[in-house]
Amino acid sequence: MRVAILASGNGSNFEALAYQFQAGLLPGELIFVFSDHHNAYVLERARRLNVCAFSFEVKEFANKAAYEKALLQLLQEQEIDLIVLAGYMRIIGQTLLSHYSNRILNIHPSLLPSFPGLHGIKDAYEYGVKVTGVTVHLVDDGVDTGPIIAQEPVMILPEDSLESLEEKIHQTEHRLYPKVLRDVLLQSDKNKSKGE
Repeated sequence: MRVAILASGNGSNFEALAYQFQAGLLPGELIFVFSDHHNAYVLERARRLNVCAFSFEVKEFANKAAYEKALLQLLQEQEIDLIVLAGYMRIIGQTLLSHYSNRILNIHPSLLPSFPGLHGIKDAYEYGVKVTGVTVHLVDDGVDTGPIIAQEPVMILPEDSLESLEEKIHQTEHRLYPKVLRDVLLQSDKNKSKGE
């Protein structure tokens, strides 16, 4: 399968996945990373890892629909089979969803359905829960509402600060996402060989 990673910022999840692809630990091919910010650090990480990178911003288009249509065109030109969101901070619209139904993965820093949205780690920490975690799910037309593929809990200890919890969550993401992506890619290969 041909994979594209979409990211908006730092790109630590992208980097964890890219290392796995480059080491031959993930089946399929990482074709490119895309960012919706020209100055996102993920693009620098991609350059260092010799991964093809593209970027354009919503403000360069008449509206979000035109932006998403251009992104869809890029994905189709590159013959992408699976989209992996890694800190991509935009809600996926119908243009992409209709063409990539059940082929867009996302990782979220909480045990969904608890603490969806932009600040899952902070929200869980401030609420005072004792257990939070990481969720990998398929993307649907809601915000962090798609079918859950995998979850891993992370304990919040009394001595944890928000910063130490963020670090634990990121370590868990970097361990869980490659494992889940590998399973998804292997299952896809099995389905193809069966002619499904």
